[in-house]
Amino acid sequence: MSDNRSPRTSTEVHRLLDEAFAGIDPTPEAQDLKEEIRDNLLSRVAELEVAGASPAEAARRAVDELGDVRELVAAATGDADASAPSARAARPAASAAQTALRHRVRPKPAFVVRTVVLSIVAAAALVTLVLGLTPLMPLAAGPLIAIAAALGLAIGVITADALRQETTTNYPLPTGRAVAFGAATGTLVASLGFAAVVVWRLELVWLVLAAVLAVAAIAVLSALGATQTNRHKPWVVAMHRDAVEVGNRFEQDPAAAARFGIYSAVIWLTAFALVPVLGFTVGWWWAPLPVVAAFIVMMLVLARMLFGHDARSSH
Repeated sequence: MSDNRSPRTSTEVHRLLDEAFAGIDPTPEAQDLKEEIRDNLLSRVAELEVAGASPAEAARRAVDELGDVRELVAAATGDADASAPSARAARPAASAAQTALRHRVRPKPAFVVRTVVLSIVAAAALVTLVLGLTPLMPLAAGPLIAIAAALGLAIGVITADALRQETTTNYPLPTGRAVAFGAATGTLVASLGFAAVVVWRLELVWLVLAAVLAVAAIAVLSALGATQTNRHKPWVVAMHRDAVEVGNRFEQDPAAAARFGIYSAVIWLTAFALVPVLGFTVGWWWAPLPVVAAFIVMMLVLARMLFGHDARSSH
């Protein structure tokens, strides 16, 4: 696998990391953590260089984002002596909120403006779509479909744009995956709006197209979720490792996340298959019931998989 990092970048990262670990007992656990941090730093430096930072500036910023390395080692190894005396005295008083504040990344003004504008557009489209389906402001099918598409586009752009931003806890998502998440989310929202237009304005046979779009979007979202890797910054990973509560099972068990994606796809495929069955047998007013039931079942499965099982209790 090719590595396009410059030798200067790698040397600077190695030097700064060695300085940060100076004075820390080189136990196997500390060395493993150092190598893990090194890989994360090199990836982060590459992102910063793409954004326009010089190699030295990118390396320094990436190391600064780590915070106190002694605290990370203490959290990862459970060794209180890995921290300096002042850090050990301060740690009991330090909270997660204080740690997050120390590593805080402020949102870019342009991103905030884009999000606000697109949110207003999405809200206006949703209100217009709902009113256009009622006698208060009746609209033809064509404009309603265009409004549903605009709603999905706005939501999709908001989603992709948000995932491309660096946050206090997470690194940005790669552009390709962010766009895929946004496109799938926008398609799902647009397909639901189109389904509403079909029920009130078009022949119900068009509901099949809405179902196909929704299932395709859900399948893409499930695949993206099942293959998502860690985006957390090192200080967040260390904090999670040191936490005593169960936490998010999907972060601890990627296989569970994959199973949830498969379950979701099966649930929604079954629901959309039942929609035309109910429509042609007992009446189209009953057709939305499988969709509602699928949402409820998916939420119950999600709650069960996230919080209903403590993997550590089985050991």
